[in-house]
Amino acid sequence: MRQTRGILGRHVLETVAPMLLEREGPLKTLLATAASAAEGRGGIVLLEGEAGIGKTSLLQAFTERAGEGCRVLWGWCEALFTPRPLGPLQDMARALDPEVAALLDQGAAPERLFPALLDALQHRPGTTVLVFEDVHWADNATLDLIRYLGRRISVLRAMLVLSARSDELVADHPLTHIRGDLPAASLTRIALKPLSPEAVTALAQQSGRAAADLYQITGGNPFFVSELLASSEAEPGHVPDSIRDAVWSRLSRLTAGEREVLEMMSIEPGSVEPWLIRALLGAEADAVVDRCVARGLLRRDAQGALTFRHELARQATLEQLSLSLQRSLHAKVEAAIAGLPAAQASGQLARRVHHAAAADNGARVLELAPLAAAQAARLGAHREAASHLATALKYISQASQAEAAQLYESWAYEAGLALQVYDTIIEARHRAIQLWRELGRPDKVSLNLRNLSRLHWRRGEGEQAEKFANEAVREVENLPPGPELAMAYSTCSQLHMLHYRFDEAIEWGLRAITLADRLGEVETRVHALNNVGTSLLFDDRPGGRERMEESLALALEHGFHDHAARAYTNYAEYAVVSKDFALAERLLSEGIVFAARHDLDSPAQYLLGRQAQLRMEQGRFRDAETIAQGVMKLEHLPVVMHLPALTVLGRVRARLGEPGGPALLQQALEEGLPTGELQRIVPVRMALTEAAWLAEDRAAGHEQLTALAAMDLTNFRPSDLGELAVWWRRCGMEEPMPAPTTRIPWRRAVELAGDPLAAAKEWERLGLPYEAALALMQVRGANAATALASAVTGLEAMEARPAATLARKLAQRLGVASRLPKMRRGPYTAARQHPLGLTQHEQQVLALIAEGKSNKEVARTLSRSPRTVEHQVSSVLGKFNAANRMEVLLRLRGEPWLLSTAAP
Repeated sequence: MRQTRGILGRHVLETVAPMLLEREGPLKTLLATAASAAEGRGGIVLLEGEAGIGKTSLLQAFTERAGEGCRVLWGWCEALFTPRPLGPLQDMARALDPEVAALLDQGAAPERLFPALLDALQHRPGTTVLVFEDVHWADNATLDLIRYLGRRISVLRAMLVLSARSDELVADHPLTHIRGDLPAASLTRIALKPLSPEAVTALAQQSGRAAADLYQITGGNPFFVSELLASSEAEPGHVPDSIRDAVWSRLSRLTAGEREVLEMMSIEPGSVEPWLIRALLGAEADAVVDRCVARGLLRRDAQGALTFRHELARQATLEQLSLSLQRSLHAKVEAAIAGLPAAQASGQLARRVHHAAAADNGARVLELAPLAAAQAARLGAHREAASHLATALKYISQASQAEAAQLYESWAYEAGLALQVYDTIIEARHRAIQLWRELGRPDKVSLNLRNLSRLHWRRGEGEQAEKFANEAVREVENLPPGPELAMAYSTCSQLHMLHYRFDEAIEWGLRAITLADRLGEVETRVHALNNVGTSLLFDDRPGGRERMEESLALALEHGFHDHAARAYTNYAEYAVVSKDFALAERLLSEGIVFAARHDLDSPAQYLLGRQAQLRMEQGRFRDAETIAQGVMKLEHLPVVMHLPALTVLGRVRARLGEPGGPALLQQALEEGLPTGELQRIVPVRMALTEAAWLAEDRAAGHEQLTALAAMDLTNFRPSDLGELAVWWRRCGMEEPMPAPTTRIPWRRAVELAGDPLAAAKEWERLGLPYEAALALMQVRGANAATALASAVTGLEAMEARPAATLARKLAQRLGVASRLPKMRRGPYTAARQHPLGLTQHEQQVLALIAEGKSNKEVARTLSRSPRTVEHQVSSVLGKFNAANRMEVLLRLRGEPWLLSTAAP
């Protein structure tokens, strides 16, 4: 196990003076962030700059000035072929907390490890600064950890410092995505600039050297300047052409023993432990190492590990070695690490894969890479797991047929989680299928076919998705029943459910449940219960709620986070569509908190889209618009996950009479059509029909209704059939609607039967004022004037200008316009409540909680008693369904609109 390296990390120059010139501002920023953290308002600092710009030296100076109550722990990301999972945390774990170190040794999953780290930070005395160096080389698990800590840092006495090379952070670098996920209020970015010409000249003069051309050659890079000025034996007036020449010049003047040590160390991207140097060069190497340290060629940290003074110096040394010598040294290092005790060697798998690959030892890579990938995957580092397996795939010709099939399968799985390179993943699945077929492993063939089905579904290729799902079943249905057949059944059930083929979904799902119960496969039962329950609910059949409740409870009990999020999503969507708003409020609140707690961003945003839909149904259009806008502002959100919010945003803007509504709905339709799923298409066409009706564009409305009627209406949900039927009537379609009327819900059926007043009363009872107003607009005869007056009053209160205008036109045509309320002038002033029901005083408290203020500070700011504030904070937590302040802050990050009306 590699030891923690302490504060004297690598990349530090022989003298820090050059590095600290013109760095007063960045140093002051670091110290200010630490001071804020000491008060319980932690923060993140992203320190960026090119290699050699002085990032580490600045951090070392910060460490020296941070004060006794501030403990600084350092960890590194390294340029291995595939990075160590959680490398920075491994470096600092033992100095940080024994429990965290133990969990790391056990390979604990992030859901256990990350909360333990958070707990350790919460309960440590004083201020803790975690320095993650070189995060441009960070593994996926480290990036997840940065996101996890970054979202919670504002309520900790802790500071997270990330250093990165700016030239490595290209647009698609994973860190750029993480950077966007971090709370803006907690993040400070420092971009270190090169030294000015004046500073370079001053350094040259201090060294007694000529400054001619020095700035032009170095570009003001402090390391280059320092290296060139350190070449004291160079000819007077001569400046080396490059930094490589400077390093090679110094190497040429070393003894053979010193060069041997440096050459051996140069193949190791990170630090080198003393035991490894002794294992390779013998005990007599200790004296040579001491000389290298004394001459400033190497640095030794508090635990004795050795590094070059700068990564550029290591790279320059490495470039001198022939490829054959490099391979030989890599092989020796890997063999030496393999000789460690088993417990230590297991923690060095990523490092061993790196050296085995660099030694071009295919057999060793094939042995080690799958083990390293499994270790990385357990830590949530799926990108790194895929990278290890990709390294092994380079030697696929040396693998047995079974090894090759498993490599393709495993790589496709990990890449599917982390890389989203669908064409290559699909190709790997097909190769795995071919090999498993030749080996007579239908269970493995079925597994890969099932995954192929899911890949094609994600790409909106419904026909191929169903083809492979059916093949997955056929492959194993003639074998003794096993887990693969059970999950294949459930996959078919899920596809049928997504396409509203509820009979088939229920049939396949029940098969899956029966077999899963016989085999004791809890996860398959959870998956299938969701499919069956959702189908029963949306088709208005009994038994759906019980199955959904069981699926959710089992998922929560067994820690199946993705399945739990899926249960919240499907169940909440049903509650919104069926107009059971009390159930919808509970499920959405619980689901959003659950997703935020477990950093499940995509499900959280999907649920927020459904919450926007709920607010729209409740006539709270401004709240719905704000929520939907928040979702749509997020980058990198999968299309399916933002479609609910996009649809709501378009529909609400059309109802408010604001520009862009129909265009947004058209975008939603274009994105939904390729999925082939009714749930992505029908609501959008309904919304476009309504928008056309509001604009009195008869042709556009008929176009949408005709497209809907051309679909397979037997698979429509009853609620969709009812909505289609009333719009068919309202838009004056000449042909009868080609759909069964027996499944239309009562509240729609009574309007169709000529009693829109009864329908309006039912909509009011359910809490849908806009639907009630539209139903009132259909009333004719003696009650028309009263109904239209009520509709106009309600619509204007909701700011639904287009519908209110249309109602007034209708009243004029019917000759009852004089009995309507006077048209309102100026802006609408509809009362607006907080989306979670917070009082004005509670909203003020929430705003101060968001600033990180304690109860005492809140009381002092608002001039209220501590007891009153304590009650108000407790009430805020209750209305957020939050266990503590941290969960409130997590929700505010995902739902900033909750704070939009909260101000002290």
